[in-house]
Amino acid sequence: MSEQVTNIVIAGLGGQGIITASDILSEAAFVDGHDVKKAEVHGMSQRGGFVTSDVRYGKQVFSPMVPAGEADFLVVFDASQIESARHMLKKGGRLLQASAIDTAALPTAKALNVAMMGMLSVFIDIPESAWKKAIQQNLAEKLRETNFKAFEVGRNAGAKEKEHV
Repeated sequence: MSEQVTNIVIAGLGGQGIITASDILSEAAFVDGHDVKKAEVHGMSQRGGFVTSDVRYGKQVFSPMVPAGEADFLVVFDASQIESARHMLKKGGRLLQASAIDTAALPTAKALNVAMMGMLSVFIDIPESAWKKAIQQNLAEKLRETNFKAFEVGRNAGAKEKEHV
């Protein structure tokens, strides 16, 4: 396990599943044996306002907040939030956008958050088995199969994004 801490900021609008996505990411990193810290800013989340969640994982993590300019990944669910959160991304960090996901391939639009985690999973060193376990632990049984499919849609989008590097 690397000594380095991986910093991820997930941003979007209230109701898009930002917190659920960060719960799945945090659980996947924990299942893989990492120390994990998470923080959330809900803003006006009930009214579709700005929502962010910081997730940091590694061998040892001291603070849940990603310092400005130090996010390895900025995962944005709504394009309107890119400029609001861009200052979090470090130079050379990767911006992942929902526009890279083929939403027509999703089993339901509500699964976009899990698809975004599938896209992220291509870029970070957490095994797919840890992600699947995290999805199982964070979603009701009736939602799992749909979200496993969404996760795969996201992984396919991530593979295409990675080709363009």
